[in-house]
Amino acid sequence: MLNYEIKGRGKEMLVLLHGFMENLSIWSDMESHLSENFSLLKIDLPGHGKSEIISEVQTMEMMAEEVKKVLDHQNLQKVHLLGHSMGGYISLGFAEKYPEYLKSLTLFFSSYLADDEEKKEQRIKSYRIIKDAFPHYVRAGIPNLFNPNERDILEGKIETALEIALSTNNMGALASVKGMVERTDKKHILENLDTKILVLAGKHDNAVKTETMIKHLPDKTNIKSYILDCGHNGHWEKPSICAEIINTELLHNLPKHLVF
Repeated sequence: MLNYEIKGRGKEMLVLLHGFMENLSIWSDMESHLSENFSLLKIDLPGHGKSEIISEVQTMEMMAEEVKKVLDHQNLQKVHLLGHSMGGYISLGFAEKYPEYLKSLTLFFSSYLADDEEKKEQRIKSYRIIKDAFPHYVRAGIPNLFNPNERDILEGKIETALEIALSTNNMGALASVKGMVERTDKKHILENLDTKILVLAGKHDNAVKTETMIKHLPDKTNIKSYILDCGHNGHWEKPSICAEIINTELLHNLPKHLVF
């Protein structure tokens, strides 16, 4: 069973899946801004935080199955599911397998698009350095995930992200990268899912092709997208704005495709 924490007693259960080289602690800045109507189920994904590695190659679908085990353990059958980056990929895998569990699906600085060949090659080339020089891999990559125009303001958050990443089991990170290489395009999930779909994206996100992803979203009334003036880590860069959008969209309604 994956490690998890539940916070709050709201009637709406919001399941939070962190990204690559993160753990369930990443949501702390957003928590105080999220509505009291939510209970928060925060999960350490396989090979991250206090959760054990489940396979040498941790596919998104495999990790989605582990998330479902947590929901079943808590007897949860209707939830709001939100995933950051890799957590978003896992959320899509969950939506494909278990759509009946979802009240909403939120891609939080993530993408339904598969990696292009260049990105896959980058991931494959990272295998050896993750295995043999993990701290170097972390320190070289993490700062680039934040808005380059606000590096000075975000210095403390970057340090937090570095600390969390460095605490990650490098073999868990490696298993997850191998799983991400195998990802396929998941646009059909958004096309077929009838529940609310929310997309939060960063204008300066170096990990996600924001413009392409937003442009090619299915034109459906149940899908809403927001582009924020930040990088890949809205939970650290714009926690109050992200929480406000989540509160409003998942509990109420706003006009479509807004830019903050």
